[in-house]
Amino acid sequence: MGTSLKPPDEQVDGALVLMLLKWWEKCGRRLPAQKPWMHCSGLSWPGLDDDLNPYPIWIAEVMLQQTQLQLALPYWHHWMKRFPQLESLVAASEQEVLLLWQGLGYYSRARWVHQAARLLEGQPWPRTLEGWTALPGIGRSTAGSILSSAFNLPFAILDGNVKRVLARLTASELPPRRDQAHFWQLSELLLDPQRPRDFNQALMDLGATVCTPRNPHCADCPWQSHCAAYAAGDPSRFPVKEPPKAIPFQVIGVGVVLNSSGEVLIDQRLNEGLLGGLWEFPGGKQEPGEAIEATVARELQEELGIEVSVGECLICVDHAYSHKKLRFEVHLCQWLSGDPQPLASQQVRWVPPKDLDQFPFPAANTKIIAALRAHLGQAERSSDMA
Repeated sequence: MGTSLKPPDEQVDGALVLMLLKWWEKCGRRLPAQKPWMHCSGLSWPGLDDDLNPYPIWIAEVMLQQTQLQLALPYWHHWMKRFPQLESLVAASEQEVLLLWQGLGYYSRARWVHQAARLLEGQPWPRTLEGWTALPGIGRSTAGSILSSAFNLPFAILDGNVKRVLARLTASELPPRRDQAHFWQLSELLLDPQRPRDFNQALMDLGATVCTPRNPHCADCPWQSHCAAYAAGDPSRFPVKEPPKAIPFQVIGVGVVLNSSGEVLIDQRLNEGLLGGLWEFPGGKQEPGEAIEATVARELQEELGIEVSVGECLICVDHAYSHKKLRFEVHLCQWLSGDPQPLASQQVRWVPPKDLDQFPFPAANTKIIAALRAHLGQAERSSDMA
């Protein structure tokens, strides 16, 4: 195989397919409890001529874009119970969809699914790559996985697991992102045109359970004898990674604003961006040399047009995204004046703390809610004892 990304010849190609499928039939994730969207109504794995309902497959594929199977699976079950078919998803509000997605992260996926559902309503399910990739949030690999899974159509995939398997198989010296065309070529050459559904599932399972990012289980791999990275003696060196970029760190001042009725002020983010459409406690970035209390007061005035008295620190929450690290320094605030306006958001609301669970929040804000309720409960107990 050498040390560059070269497709195997036809004989090796056929041998690799047979080895992988034989392994998958014994060791793959084929049980209904593992991938319930991949089974017929009788809970049997589909045959070559069986079509599956694309809807649950599509939802699973989108959830799995940035999430491991064991985390996504309970979300998928909750989703299918609440939105069992396309029509129920179309009828839902965006807030219902985001609330059900809460905790999965990458919330744009939920908004895209909702938008795509409305485009698909009343239409036959697409059976082409172009038909799927025209929908929001669907790329070539997700489309290929849906088409091969639902209809056993011969479309290749190239998700993170598959990239890692192919990078090690060929000991590619280039990061997959910089050699996409060749990785796609190899995935297409390996694809079994008679059993694309099974082959793609097997390839994903191999990456997820054997050819793992760290400490791969090479002794269990059906491709060990053909793997250039294993022959080179260091499979974990592949795929080759891009040079790491410095991750910026920011401190965010957050105000939990209470009024005289005991209601708390929340605002809804604009739909653009990573956490679009979610609700949050208002705040913003600390400026150099600025006290955090001043940050909170300034941001609430700039974003909501209100004046507040900034009080004690409620909680500090550290949260990491792929592109930045944040520290939320959260202060209790008392509303003084000004009618709250959504100057940098979609809308604002005064909400009783007991009703906060009705709104979808980013993960960091759920810790703030818990701290707020603990503080209010402690204050109530102290008042009762006085």
